[in-house]
Amino acid sequence: MTAKFTGRRALLAAVSMVFAAPNLALADYVAEIDVVRSGAVPTAETVTGRVFHDLSRDGVYQNDEPGVASVIVSNGQDVTTTDEDGIYSLPVYENMTVMVHEPAAYDVPVNEDGVPQFFYHHLPEGTPEALRYGGLAPTGPLPAAINFPMVRTGVDDEFSCVMMGDTQPYSNTEIGYVRDGVLDSILDQDLSEAECVIMLGDVMGDDLSLLPRFMNLWSVIDLPQYYIHGNHDFDFDATTDEHSADSWRQIYGPAYYSFDIGGVTFIALDNVVYPCGPEDDGPGGRDACADPDRVVYNGRVVERQMQWLEATLAEIPEDRLIVMMHHIPFVSFIDSNTGRHQTDNLAEIHALLAGRPAVSFSGHTHTMEYLAAGEWFQGWEEQVGVTRLPFDHVVGGAPSGNWYWGDMNFDGTPLAFARGGTPPGYMIVDFDGSDFEVNFYAANLAPERQIALSFNTPQFRSWFEELFAWADAREDPAAETPPLTANDLADLRLFTPDDLEGTVWLTANVWIGDRNTELSASINGGPDLPMTRTQAGNGEDIQSGAEWADPFAAVRQMTIGRFGWQSTQGEDRAQGFEVWQGSSYGPANPQPAETWMIADSSTHLWRLEMPVDLPVGAHILEVTAVMADGREFTERMTFEVREERPFPYWDNTLWEEQTN
Repeated sequence: MTAKFTGRRALLAAVSMVFAAPNLALADYVAEIDVVRSGAVPTAETVTGRVFHDLSRDGVYQNDEPGVASVIVSNGQDVTTTDEDGIYSLPVYENMTVMVHEPAAYDVPVNEDGVPQFFYHHLPEGTPEALRYGGLAPTGPLPAAINFPMVRTGVDDEFSCVMMGDTQPYSNTEIGYVRDGVLDSILDQDLSEAECVIMLGDVMGDDLSLLPRFMNLWSVIDLPQYYIHGNHDFDFDATTDEHSADSWRQIYGPAYYSFDIGGVTFIALDNVVYPCGPEDDGPGGRDACADPDRVVYNGRVVERQMQWLEATLAEIPEDRLIVMMHHIPFVSFIDSNTGRHQTDNLAEIHALLAGRPAVSFSGHTHTMEYLAAGEWFQGWEEQVGVTRLPFDHVVGGAPSGNWYWGDMNFDGTPLAFARGGTPPGYMIVDFDGSDFEVNFYAANLAPERQIALSFNTPQFRSWFEELFAWADAREDPAAETPPLTANDLADLRLFTPDDLEGTVWLTANVWIGDRNTELSASINGGPDLPMTRTQAGNGEDIQSGAEWADPFAAVRQMTIGRFGWQSTQGEDRAQGFEVWQGSSYGPANPQPAETWMIADSSTHLWRLEMPVDLPVGAHILEVTAVMADGREFTERMTFEVREERPFPYWDNTLWEEQTN
């Protein structure tokens, strides 16, 4: 793969091929913050320091380096701004993170992996309990000064950021899938205008020891790496929510923070409470939080963080676009009736953002959901107290798809279609002032491929219902043979007049589609026929089942040959496949994925009932999707109408007659 860098990035890339150490990011401003320990007062009640223009680019404040005025600085609860000399002062409390909000005209330094350096953790004695991944190391007395370096770069309102939901590797093998899938694909993109890469939580799959390798791997794209803390990035052995992100903080950085680029303010929230408690009790699965025998998480932004959010927003001009970034969705379609997987205090957050241009990005559900302003689904009002959305909410898909299930594709990574029928992939979000455009790209597919076409036939529905019911009742895949596989499914792009009488729907899964997307189909160059979205987004419940499924994805999810992989000389754990904390699946006959993963509902599926009077013969079909911003995507395919279904296998009758 070839990175299409231009300008400074092209020069740096060329130089790095000859001179750069293999573990050094291409970033041209690598430094740490300036922590002054001499003269520290153990009983200090305020933390102070300076935000300065790092003319020497070494991260250390020198007397001839000017301060930067009016910069937001926080202790994770209280917020202030620097004076004309760049000096700030904030109250001290135990277990705080002092952090600077990068202004639009400046860059903070990064470390050698490209992780921005804008924070200092203060926990003098360290994490108060032993944790599997180490927790936060003792920081000792509060330093005499915490100085934050930055360099002036100017403001460019037009830029882009690479964003993605759950990478969630549970093993080094799955880190390899991330590398060979989305990372290689991103290197084929033009990143000359890109300013950041944002991971929307569940960066890891319960194993934080993998995080250093992961961060180093992503350093190759030479973009600052902003990570969101997710429910699989915890210290699961922590006994309080206050310390459940301590190892994350030690290895990566803060669990919540903010920064500016161009005309945009990015606000990263940690909206996963673990372990949750009686204060989280409620409908939609939150009753588990009040069960003393269970240890679970809940979607909520805690009070200290809400205080920080309100104080930070008070310093942000109201015409700037606010990009909210968090792991658990504020609301989602797929979990619309489940409170624990949405954000309890969303109504309060919406109130804080009232009147501002805003957009929300999240992960968690392993679905791509573009929930446009004005949309709502049944369950939202009961679970989180909102109905129609005041601004767009984007659930950002997942490079891991449905947790790396599926057979191997062309590039040797799992063909892991997500629950809504989206392939593993990532987003590139283009910003221009307060305007933005979200683009979704499937890993290692052509960028223009945005639609998956198929047909929902009577045969498909019968096949789906029988196999789904069997898989739903399945207890031991290794001991059972499915009643059907994809080999038993009649050709979905060939149907008879009887099939048409029984209803055949053309289906189009537009991966980035939303309620404002318009679809039409044309058969053999004929008139445009409007297609209907399977979910209107007007307060209805989830439509699910064979009638509402995406056959393109579902067929690939319901017969997985990797179950049967085994060898006579290989490792015991190499038989079948592993996902989810080393859970083993197989060796067994080819099986469907877990039924809750199957793409039998989606916010971005459209359909058209095919005419019953189609003539016998071969046909060409073209589908065009028109986005609200004018972007158009087109996909074509052929299909057949035959009086009878032809025999699907090699007919050796004539061969036997000639050879006997």
